[in-house]
Amino acid sequence: MNFGGQTPTIVVLKEGTDTSQGRGQIISNINACLAIQDTIRPTLGPLGSDILIVGSNGDTTISNDGATILKLLDVVHPAAKVLVDISRSQDAEVGDGTTSVTILAGELLRESKAFVEEGVSTHIITKGYRKAAQLAVNKIKELAVHIDRSNEIEFRSLLEKCAATAMSSKLIHQNSALFTKMAVDAVLTLDQDDLDESLIGVKKVPGGGLEDSFLVSGVAFKKTFSYAGFEQQPKSFSNPPIVCLNVELELKAEKDNAEVRVEQVSEYQAIVDAEWKIIYDKLEAIYKTGAKIVLSKLPIGDLATQYFADRDIFCAGRVSSDDMERVVQAVGGSIQSTCSDIKPEYLGTCEKFEERQIGGERYNLFTGCPKAKTCTLILRGGAEQFIEEVGRSLHDAIMIVKRSVKNNSIVAGGGALEMDVSKYLRDYSRTIAGKQQLVVAAFAKALEVIPRQLCDNAGFDATDLLNRLRMRHSRGEIWAGVDFDSEDISNNMEKFVWEPALVKINAIQSAAEAACLILSVDETVKNEESSQPVAPPRGRGRGLPRR
Repeated sequence: MNFGGQTPTIVVLKEGTDTSQGRGQIISNINACLAIQDTIRPTLGPLGSDILIVGSNGDTTISNDGATILKLLDVVHPAAKVLVDISRSQDAEVGDGTTSVTILAGELLRESKAFVEEGVSTHIITKGYRKAAQLAVNKIKELAVHIDRSNEIEFRSLLEKCAATAMSSKLIHQNSALFTKMAVDAVLTLDQDDLDESLIGVKKVPGGGLEDSFLVSGVAFKKTFSYAGFEQQPKSFSNPPIVCLNVELELKAEKDNAEVRVEQVSEYQAIVDAEWKIIYDKLEAIYKTGAKIVLSKLPIGDLATQYFADRDIFCAGRVSSDDMERVVQAVGGSIQSTCSDIKPEYLGTCEKFEERQIGGERYNLFTGCPKAKTCTLILRGGAEQFIEEVGRSLHDAIMIVKRSVKNNSIVAGGGALEMDVSKYLRDYSRTIAGKQQLVVAAFAKALEVIPRQLCDNAGFDATDLLNRLRMRHSRGEIWAGVDFDSEDISNNMEKFVWEPALVKINAIQSAAEAACLILSVDETVKNEESSQPVAPPRGRGRGLPRR
């Protein structure tokens, strides 16, 4: 077919599709990530500020946790979402350093922006960044200090110092002595083989002060919905047998989804009697087990509640699955789905059970559990948003302690490690030739954003402190970092500003990966819904129904 020497226009993508590509697209993506970085920059460090976020439904959140802020920000830019993802992965993997990883990724992109504008291929930049990240990780492993686990006192001291460093930038840093002990006790309560943090329950009770928070070595949960007869039940036991059920103990449960046909009125009474007999047989079977506490995931009705009250048995229905799972882990036994044939080995026990008033709520507390692989943190505070932030801060500290238990190698915080790795990479860059030298040096400069931002947020002279830090590190003082107490420089290893090496390794790896990923994208294709009306099928009038 002859087109008269002209190339025909071929439409591949449907109308309304937005495409943009080239160097301008890369710079646009970098700028979007820098906007995210600028948002959470002020929250870094012990003297960082908090951000108040108001959701679309009017809920307010006050936090300086990077992952929480980015999760609540409704980020729509596809490239900027990468920073949100690395912050979340840092939170899931390590628990702390969520702000640092985002700021570092943004700074790597800021350094690469000049190269892109000058026409350097992004492949050269990503190759240099990957090489520098690998060198940085190796250097951190080399610098990390290993703590001997055989000395229990020294090891516990390590955990408390790591937790205190994680809390230094949180709202609760004024009460860090109380909460570091709680975080370490909570993690050491768990089974040391798997350290499942989901077995650490957190209950938030408004009212009181922060110092009223405490740790229950066992399980605590809020008093469940109760029927008449509940107040007659005993609320305190010593060494009670405990049975955990997944059974509904209500009369109506026996007549649901059933159809019965009777021919005589006397037969109806026999059916009613049979229903009562079924539930009484269940209750009698539970009573014969000798259990003094009956817990069930499903409702326990007013008939059963009164039955148990008459026999000095405590019961609670509608216990949540999480709480029930932790009760079983703590007291032993197993959850039963039938009331018949409950053997003694299926029952659990604890030294003391009591129902206690905590603030404006009643709580059931199981303490002195023989299989105590679980614990509960009761958090108090004035405002609801404040308690929520306390919970997030404790989660970070608990995750840090958990990682320190598994990987007992530490480094100094306060920008000390970043400055030493930066010096190492800068020295290395001078040994190589070509563009890679500039890229590795740019990576080294990007690492300095952490101590610089720490100084800016604290109101210190960042330029002066950074120059002095470079001088100290060039002399071989590897742990010289920012000292917030004296507004000067100190040996942060001796000042006990400790962090698990895993936090830093994960942050550098994630930040480098995110930067390389964003730099490797030079085209965006955005599919929009076509605004053109769809033409009706041939042979039919517009709007006419099919015959």
